[in-house]
Amino acid sequence: MDISAVNALPFEDFVDIFGNVVEKCPLVSAAVWTRRPFGSLTDLEAAINQFIDALPESGKEGILRCHPDLAGRDLRRGALTRESREEQARAGMDALRPDEASRVARLNEEYKRRFGFPFVVCARASDKASVLRELSERCASERAAERARGIEEVKKICRLRLQGLVLPDNKL
Repeated sequence: MDISAVNALPFEDFVDIFGNVVEKCPLVSAAVWTRRPFGSLTDLEAAINQFIDALPESGKEGILRCHPDLAGRDLRRGALTRESREEQARAGMDALRPDEASRVARLNEEYKRRFGFPFVVCARASDKASVLRELSERCASERAAERARGIEEVKKICRLRLQGLVLPDNKL
């Protein structure tokens, strides 16, 4: 759909279509609907990013907590959102060897224990080796730095999801 069609969407349809560009956070799309009309896909993305940036740290952590563990329980149970399932599969997280799966489970738990929210990485822009490396390395980060890093990853995920829904920029 082009940006004109996006701008013409009633509230409910807008939230239905864009409600998961930030994982399990339809409140974000509900809030940015009022900022229409958007001149471009870039403007829509900027509105979402501005909304996220304006949140208090607790709100940003809430967004991070909405993300599933990589190669975690939700993947094994088939309970991921369609978007997360596709993104994790693209990164090879659905095809881990038993030793890799054990390592990821251990590191996911260590990460959540240390930071209070799950590890978030843009799986679509990663492969299995880079995800495993990054998860291991980021377990040693400081909380504020990791919260900021996680939010930047959320924004990357959002950008890619938006690009799958809206035609590239052609300014109004």
